[in-house]
Amino acid sequence: MGEAKWRQELRDIVGDRYLLEDPILLDSYGSDGYTLEKARPSAVVLPADREQLQAVVSQLFRERIPFLARGAGTSLSGGAIPLDGAVIVHLSRMHHIRNIDWYNRVAYCEPGVVNRKLSESLEPFGYYYAPDPSSQQSCTLGGNVAENSGGPHCLKFGVTLNHIKQLEVVWPNGDVELLGSLADFASPVDLKSLMVGSEGMLGIVSGIWARIVELPQSRSTTMVLFDDVYEASQAVSAIIAAGVIPAALELMDPLAIEAVERGVYRVGYPAGVAAVLLVEVDGPAPEVREEESLITRLLEKFSTREIRVASSAAERELWWANRKTAFGAMGLLAPRYYVQDGVIPRSQLPHALRQISEIGDHYGIRIANVFHAGDGNLHPLLLYDDRDEQMVQRVRQAGSEILRMCLALGGSITGEHGVGLEKMEELTWQMSPAVIQAQWALKNACDPEGLANPKKVLPIGPTCLAESPSDVTRV
Repeated sequence: MGEAKWRQELRDIVGDRYLLEDPILLDSYGSDGYTLEKARPSAVVLPADREQLQAVVSQLFRERIPFLARGAGTSLSGGAIPLDGAVIVHLSRMHHIRNIDWYNRVAYCEPGVVNRKLSESLEPFGYYYAPDPSSQQSCTLGGNVAENSGGPHCLKFGVTLNHIKQLEVVWPNGDVELLGSLADFASPVDLKSLMVGSEGMLGIVSGIWARIVELPQSRSTTMVLFDDVYEASQAVSAIIAAGVIPAALELMDPLAIEAVERGVYRVGYPAGVAAVLLVEVDGPAPEVREEESLITRLLEKFSTREIRVASSAAERELWWANRKTAFGAMGLLAPRYYVQDGVIPRSQLPHALRQISEIGDHYGIRIANVFHAGDGNLHPLLLYDDRDEQMVQRVRQAGSEILRMCLALGGSITGEHGVGLEKMEELTWQMSPAVIQAQWALKNACDPEGLANPKKVLPIGPTCLAESPSDVTRV
């Protein structure tokens, strides 16, 4: 079938309005939150429901046309960049909460449901969806499943995988299958868990049964200001060592504070503060009061400038809005930023921060640190100007060196952003060729034609080193 024919077939499925072919529109889909690389898709198709999605994927499979699913495009490792002229299957029209099963505490959602919208729909009934990526105002559940997203509150409640009961999946050949179960038991072969975090390489999720939980009876958020960022990181380890598992434990350094204080949600941090630590506990009111008191006593042993408990829900929400808009606020400091998300043991936080500072100095790159301190998930933001090619190369080198440091400290190259296009070579530092080949075997079993999100995550070539696709424009 010729190109004109398959395009017409897609129009027949979704309608003329929902097949995008204008080059200007296609260019806008050339990258996700990872802006160092881009590529133009052959087309963008927007199915309205599972039936249209299945028909679209079946048609692309018959024509052996590569494709990838896309939600809000907030992913940060290049997973939504359409290599090989892939067709983007945009799931934004599949944005309905289909059913809420209060008895089983499960919400059945389409993949385009925005993360925060789900919780907003549940809150009047006393429930919410726990995983809360910082991009939760725009990121979608389908993307969260693809990346196994975390967020500030995953320290206590776990990442996306811990909150998914069942998935409906459209395999690359167009077949549909239900993975997992609403019952509380593990399947003999847990394909649902393999799908979570697979970054779109195994198929497209068309339905999500997400676990919902009751809103906590009480919640307390403490803001702690430090004059030394390394002492703040030591306080993090002290809180966990005391046996307290906060709902969230987040830290920002001076450059990050400067950015958020220029943004919309200004808290009014005093000048010269070296670190802001947010500690949140929740649960039954007596337990919250006890943990809040214990945390305060622990923090008083450190050199803090101020320890303050939020006096109202509005104040708490302001603090969190300030923290969750940190990435976007970087645009007030530099034309571009490149964010990493390596993971280290909590005890290594002071050492890691010093090394990140040294790496920044060596490459002449300003680096802001905003991270999930409780579980050691770092988010160094490397600020740069994309008009300076030499700076772009230094940023790449500095980012890669930070990941190597994370591995040396006993951590991982990614906590929640995924491997995508960005960290394929770095994956070979963490995983042996045998492990990578085992993952290739799974990929080939689910997608023998290699159509689903091609040239992502898994290195290629006899040495398992990443090869740069020739159709990618480096910016």
